[in-house]
Amino acid sequence: MRRVAAGAAVLLGLVGATPSAAAEGAPPVFADAHGLTVVEQPSWVDGNERTFVVTVRTAQVPAYSVMEHQVSGEHAIMVTLPDDYTPGKRYPVQYHLHGHPDRPDTVANQRMFEDATVGVPLITVAPNGSGRGWYTNWAHSPAALGQQNWETFHLDQVIPFIDANLRTIPTREARAISGHSMGGFGAFHYAERRPDLFAYVGSFSGGLDLLNQELRAAIAATTQLPGSGTPTVPVDAIFGLPVWPLDGMWNARSPAQHVGPLRGMGVAMYVGDGGDLLDNPIQAVTENRALATNLVTRDHLVAAGIPHTFINYGNGSAWAEGCTGKHAQPACLMADMRHFVRLLTRHLTQP
Repeated sequence: MRRVAAGAAVLLGLVGATPSAAAEGAPPVFADAHGLTVVEQPSWVDGNERTFVVTVRTAQVPAYSVMEHQVSGEHAIMVTLPDDYTPGKRYPVQYHLHGHPDRPDTVANQRMFEDATVGVPLITVAPNGSGRGWYTNWAHSPAALGQQNWETFHLDQVIPFIDANLRTIPTREARAISGHSMGGFGAFHYAERRPDLFAYVGSFSGGLDLLNQELRAAIAATTQLPGSGTPTVPVDAIFGLPVWPLDGMWNARSPAQHVGPLRGMGVAMYVGDGGDLLDNPIQAVTENRALATNLVTRDHLVAAGIPHTFINYGNGSAWAEGCTGKHAQPACLMADMRHFVRLLTRHLTQP
């Protein structure tokens, strides 16, 4: 029935026009567009009626390594609308890229988006990036999965798809991108590859320096971990082999060393130092190593004369209650997002 409804929308001439209005209290109705096929229409995640999930398919990533609650080839896109989303108004959009191993449509992400945007006229969109997609077009896509063109999926399909189906302000000046951990890498990588799309970029504990040997080892490890998705994939699948002279793709796609395209864009980085390394040592060390990649990126931004916001909140004690500077800590991430949204309200085009 959902596909029939989408087809009816096409027949009624709604595609390419102003996004169709849903019944009062219902989420928006989406139509296929820009290479994405809607396989499940939006449904509210709860009674607050601010956040919904729409599920699509794309030939750019026809199948992928799945984690729990995922169906290979079906891509969940979670959207949080402003609490004043009304006809006659259009809104700026923040795209937020999840970390590894995570999904876009989690309760934690929903709460972060909704809490940070209370009273803020901003749409937040979180697309699927898979547990190990790494927000890039893969060097060697496994035959069992088909092409893994995550970058093409997100930049060339998801963004215009959202503009076609929601009341967005479809311009660079009204669009931002952010991400956590793996998603922080993705946000900077996408902003550097397509500065024509984004006016602001934010990284929350992102792994930003692909020349860092520890980060290379961690990314290579994600290809082999069942917890990052099944099936596992060859070590060289994503960026190629991480050793000279076969590491050209690693070097070319490292955000830290290619900050030039960010000139004229708002730039923000948030990271802790891990705090007490004996307390939750895995998350502590992970954050500490993320800090190292952020410091390299900051140095390149300074050398290039690119203005930016860099917040190293250390052990988190002065950043947010419950934040102890660990990686993927909800209290830290919430504080990151609240600060970033305040920047966006001052710099993005407003309704």
